This record gives sequence, C-alpha cells and structure tokens, in this order.
Amino acid sequence: MKAYLFLALAIGFELFGTSMLKASGGFTKLLPSIGVIIGFSAAFYLLSLSLQQIPLGIAYAIWSGVGTAATALIGFLVWKEKLSLNTVVGVLLIIAGVIVLNLRTIKS
Repeated sequence: MKAYLFLALAIGFELFGTSMLKASGGFTKLLPSIGVIIGFSAAFYLLSLSLQQIPLGIAYAIWSGVGTAATALIGFLVWKEKLSLNTVVGVLLIIAGVIVLNLRTIKS
C-alpha cells in the first residue's frame, strides 16, 4: 500500500511541475522554473520508489492516465483552457485503459 502512496505523491508532484512549466513562460520566470525542477525531481524519485513494488506497466499507466486527466482539468480550471469533446473523450478512453490494465493485474 505504501507503494501506491508514493505513486500518488509522484503524480501530485508531476502535476505541480507541469503547472509550473506553464507558469514559467518558457523558463523566463525564475520561481516557476525552480518549481519545475523541484516538481519533476520529486516526481521521478517517488515514482522510482513506487516501482519497487508496483509493476512498471501498471505504475506508468496509472501515472500517465491520472496525470493526463488531472492536467486537462487543471488546464481548464486554472489556465482557462477550453475542453473540446475530443479532449474529454480522449481522457475518458485513457482512464478506461488504466482501469482495464488494473483489472488484468487483479485477476493474475
């Protein structure tokens, strides 16, 4: 269970790093640029800890699925980006894929 906590924290730091990447203005603003480095460094470290117990395919599917969905939501809520029908359908398909991969692991 601790591995999934590390994965959840890794996703949180990745979302922070991605948000700071948007705020950095192409690395022209110092504090958001530092936030990118801190966010992604912590994210990859925590992901590496989670991989000690979670299979790579499952961890990466969860990481990318949750990260993609949450990033789209953050873009909409924080950065006032528009969500198209294609974006919503694509995110739902990614989430469905993550669920299917996890169901396969539970049955194995």
